[in-house]
Amino acid sequence: MNSSEVRDTLSADTAGHSDDDNLKLVPVSESIRYRKRAQSAEKKIEDLAEQLAEAKAEAKRTAEQLNSIQVEQKLIRKLAAAGTVDLETAVLIAKARIEGETEADIDSVIKQLKKEKQHLFAGTSGAVTAKKTAGVKERMESSQTVLEKVAKKAATTGSRTDLQEYLKLRRNFV
Repeated sequence: MNSSEVRDTLSADTAGHSDDDNLKLVPVSESIRYRKRAQSAEKKIEDLAEQLAEAKAEAKRTAEQLNSIQVEQKLIRKLAAAGTVDLETAVLIAKARIEGETEADIDSVIKQLKKEKQHLFAGTSGAVTAKKTAGVKERMESSQTVLEKVAKKAATTGSRTDLQEYLKLRRNFV
């Protein structure tokens, strides 16, 4: 390549280069409009990022509430199966003792409650009956047991004399 060819090539490159630069230039009004659009897009991105963070926090709170409800339901079922008399109190005590533990710990807490708070669970006799109030008089237990003994004797022997003795005693109580 000689020097004249190099000059022609350089002049052609710079001439073409200056045409591209002129094409890339944008009017000021259009540039301002592009800038405003970019700023509004950035603001939308920030708003959406905040909304996403709030949604994630809400999802986390909801998951914690669901977990708490599931643990409470397990407690209620297991305490009811264990024969709890006062279910609400037993659930509150057990929840205070558990605080985020696993199912195996629920069983151990229930066993511990049975040992420590026996009044919360029904006895082995079945249903718990209420005691009579002060206004209700107790029946005479010693006399009643005598009457019951005589009645059983009359029923088992079938003797008329045993039956007559039972009826005489019954007259005194009824």
